[in-house]
Amino acid sequence: MKNIFLSILFFLLMSTSSSGWAQTVQEIAPVDTPAVQTTPESAAAETSAPPTPAEPQASTTDVLTAKESANSNYGWKPEIIGRLNLAQNSFDNWSQGGEDSLSWQVTLLGNYINDQEKYNWSNTGKLAFGQIRAGAEELKKSVDEIKLESVFNYKLKIAISPFLAVKGETQFTTGYEYTNDAKLAISNFMDPGYCTESLGVGYARDGFFKTRLGFAAKQTITNQFPHPYADNPDTREIEKIKHEYGLESVTDLSLKFSDILAFTSKLEIFSNLKASDQIDVRWDNLFTASISKYLNVAFNIQWFYDKDISPLRQIKKTLTLGLIYTFVE
Repeated sequence: MKNIFLSILFFLLMSTSSSGWAQTVQEIAPVDTPAVQTTPESAAAETSAPPTPAEPQASTTDVLTAKESANSNYGWKPEIIGRLNLAQNSFDNWSQGGEDSLSWQVTLLGNYINDQEKYNWSNTGKLAFGQIRAGAEELKKSVDEIKLESVFNYKLKIAISPFLAVKGETQFTTGYEYTNDAKLAISNFMDPGYCTESLGVGYARDGFFKTRLGFAAKQTITNQFPHPYADNPDTREIEKIKHEYGLESVTDLSLKFSDILAFTSKLEIFSNLKASDQIDVRWDNLFTASISKYLNVAFNIQWFYDKDISPLRQIKKTLTLGLIYTFVE
């Protein structure tokens, strides 16, 4: 009886110890995942299915590089282009007749533009001077122009933007009116000189077209030659400065047909809002064809109307073949 009791006690102790050890082993050992039976169809599907790409994460370096690239498009952008045109004819005992001639012209075109995220400040200039001589005559001016313009645009998130503009025009040297046996001085540097200030709204598209319209104040400044530029013939006093107020419209068009053909046009209109025949118009058109890097052909046609100077419209055409060079780009 005693042996039976000891046997039962020993069995209970062993059962309790075995269950505790089994629980401990299950907690420590990893649980085996039941194996999934692989069929030929599932294996082919797993082999043919492409791996799912991970979504790219933009690093801090990429973000900084994108910002630096965007900022690199802003800032000052200077450009200066020079043109030199020469032509000469000389005759010596030429049976078919002819007359010696010489002509030359120098033109400088400049742009100095500061383009920023919220504004654009554009400064442009044109300097042109040329002379011509036929036979034994003295050299005469063929072109004489100084034109400077500065336009500040504040960028909005719409198609139009407000602007403030200042423009000045004059010439280098004395201009003459020639008769058969005499010449009469009719103009000089800042005599006349034109200054125009305007404020309004502008519109630009894709870099090839821009236009603006605004209220404007125009001053015509003279010294020795007030008539017909600034003097009012209806008064006894001789006015040397004339002030006009009204509207101004300026439109620029720049087209590049190919690597060698280009066309630019600038139309400027000023109205003092008094009469339709007192609208001042200047339309400057330039066609250029590049023969080589330093040689080009240019055809310039200017259409001008100002009743104070002449009741008729004025037209000047110039066809030149000459050298071209970009000093700053």
